[in-house]
Amino acid sequence: MTQAEVEIQAHASLAQIAPEAWDACACPEVADGGRPRDPFTTYRFLKALEDSGSVGPGTGWEPLYLTAHIGDELIAAAPLYAKRHSQGEYVFDHSWAHAFENAGGQYYPKLQMAVPFTPATGRRLLVRPGFEETGQAALIQGAVQLAANNNLSSLHVTFCTEVEAEAGRAMGLMTRIGQQFHWINEGYGSFDDFLASLSSRKRKTLRKERQRANAFGGEIRMLTGEQIEPHHWDAFWQFYQDTGARKWGSPYLTRAFFDCAHESLRDDMLLVLAERDGRPIAGALNMIGREVLYGRYWGALEHHEFLHFEACYYRAIDYAIEEGLARVEAGAQGEHKLARGYLPAPTHSLHWVADQGFARAVQQFLTEERRAVEEDIEILTAYGPFRREQQEEQD
Repeated sequence: MTQAEVEIQAHASLAQIAPEAWDACACPEVADGGRPRDPFTTYRFLKALEDSGSVGPGTGWEPLYLTAHIGDELIAAAPLYAKRHSQGEYVFDHSWAHAFENAGGQYYPKLQMAVPFTPATGRRLLVRPGFEETGQAALIQGAVQLAANNNLSSLHVTFCTEVEAEAGRAMGLMTRIGQQFHWINEGYGSFDDFLASLSSRKRKTLRKERQRANAFGGEIRMLTGEQIEPHHWDAFWQFYQDTGARKWGSPYLTRAFFDCAHESLRDDMLLVLAERDGRPIAGALNMIGREVLYGRYWGALEHHEFLHFEACYYRAIDYAIEEGLARVEAGAQGEHKLARGYLPAPTHSLHWVADQGFARAVQQFLTEERRAVEEDIEILTAYGPFRREQQEEQD
């Protein structure tokens, strides 16, 4: 099989691609009846973003879903967008844009191969089993060619897997690492088992935090699948708006996204709701993968001490232990997660820049940044809350 046999197409709407063909590339593992590795690149998740108007005209995220075909068979696909800003990406290139435009260049639009608003590691080069090498090469080459043909400044593949990062590096793209905080399930049978792995001081701190959080005067409910009802999204929308206004200026997702999610994504969701006097006052939304629980959104109408940690971190650990999940990824940033058992982990991205002079400057920056990030991960890991012998085993 030669690369010449592969045809690349870009699509302005996911409706132009058959759902079963997309998912055969995005989540072939569900053939065994289990969950997808992660739900974020499934047809139903990306379609909910599009149908709800969270991406598309006026959002700065213009779909250009990329597909690779051999004859009539779709062998690979990628969530690709033309971007007119750098919002909602969590791999920050604002300084690159500023420097390029100060030098007289035009940084936007650019191409972004990513899941919008989702700082969660997962496959971005979605390949049907048996076509891994051919499909990955076709998608990378096709995206670079699309950028070059349209005189776009750059291509960015964000929160890809380490394997994909290595494949992209071998094809000439620049690699970048960042860091997040992940909780790792070391085969714990209960939250108390996890606590037993911590140093005495940290163990006491976490117990006190949970006690005070759960003394807010109400109850915390964990809902998934059919337990989630339409009225729950009315409450969560208020929480999401509050957080979005404080963090981003305006929410990325539309209200309609949660209605779409209710129809097609409830089985992929864990909704943690804190209720007082029968009224939801705070909540956290998680997405459920095959081996990972992904913390996504949090918001509250009332402030109660440590309720954020309880809803977002400790209840997520409870669920992961109960369901036998390998880890919890708690989203972007937040060194406060370290004291709660979430250790630093590297994230990966790929970058192609058209202008060769600017590309050399970016590469120099990335080399220096990598050293700093790797050192930061090493230092933070050493300050983790685990007992010394436990820490040495995890290192």
